[in-house]
Amino acid sequence: MIIVNKYWNLVWLGVIFEIGWVVGLKHADTALTWGLTIIAIYISMHALVVASSKLPTGTTYAVFTGMGTAGTVCVEMVVFGEPFQLIKVGLIALLLVGVIGLKVVTKPVDKEGEQS
Repeated sequence: MIIVNKYWNLVWLGVIFEIGWVVGLKHADTALTWGLTIIAIYISMHALVVASSKLPTGTTYAVFTGMGTAGTVCVEMVVFGEPFQLIKVGLIALLLVGVIGLKVVTKPVDKEGEQS
């Protein structure tokens, strides 16, 4: 179980860097910010690939993209003044329910790559 949690932690790390690079693509305007965006893309994708090697790929990708999307929208609203819309918040909540539900019902993968 500890090993599975290690890989889920990699997914969450990847999500944080995904939010960073998506925001970076919109707001980067110097060589430094573009460089940081490229580094964030690499770390994000690398974490996803490593986590997917031990976790179910479909669930891992759904959690990764869902949380990345929700996080990006929240950062845009809180940090960059994107207009707050109740419908956006409701849809993000719906997305999070689905992502959390997928994570909860997904069984761990054993050493041979089969779900236990």
